[in-house]
Amino acid sequence: MRAAFHAVRAQLGAVVVLLTAAALGWWWTAGQMAGMDSGPWSPLGSAGWFLVAWTVMMAAMMFPSVAPTVALYARMTGMRRPLLPAAFTMGYLLVWSAVGGLALALAGLAGVLPHDALAWDAAGRPLTIATLVVAAAYEFTPWKSACLGKCRSPLGFLLGTWRDGWFGAVRMGAKLGAWCLGCCWALMAALFALGVMNIVWMGSVAVLIALEKLLPWRRTATAVTAGVLVGLAVLVLIAPHAIPGTTMMPGAPM
Repeated sequence: MRAAFHAVRAQLGAVVVLLTAAALGWWWTAGQMAGMDSGPWSPLGSAGWFLVAWTVMMAAMMFPSVAPTVALYARMTGMRRPLLPAAFTMGYLLVWSAVGGLALALAGLAGVLPHDALAWDAAGRPLTIATLVVAAAYEFTPWKSACLGKCRSPLGFLLGTWRDGWFGAVRMGAKLGAWCLGCCWALMAALFALGVMNIVWMGSVAVLIALEKLLPWRRTATAVTAGVLVGLAVLVLIAPHAIPGTTMMPGAPM
């Protein structure tokens, strides 16, 4: 009985810690990005600042939807090793930090283009539309379905990838991060297309991710996400200034 109580307490503690970290991440990100939004394909800033900001962003956006898996892992490891869930979470964040590094590399490649190549009145608008359409189409692919299935089944994932010890915890967290990346990379691309420094779009994408991972109606959630993305693509095409929370800067390069 006591062991079961400790396991439940560890599970609830993990949820509280993750949600608190997410709330702090949102607060810090909102302060750091105030006034930085220059619209779709916003500049990423210096490498060090962006990588820190990106990692905090990912914690803010992803921790609520990943909380059930981390909480179940905390319950399975129990109170005797309370820091293992932290190692698991660190492995998860390492994957998303690597994605931030890839985004920086792609931004560096874009830097060789003419200064205004990605401006809204040049290639920026068609590229945003294409990115949103691709993201919507990806919602119905078998790859999306497979990755989302792993994210929606915490027990199945943990039993299928279990490794003991600290390194095992980091490795399991990284595997979950990889599956999550396979599930959400298109939505993250849509975030860059709409304005990665825009707190409104950060929150919108985070909500879509949480709905897909947590709602019991899986097909409905993915269909709603695809519909939102297509609707945004249509608005960008015919009435971009009608999109709420978006700054359209005609001469803003990435």
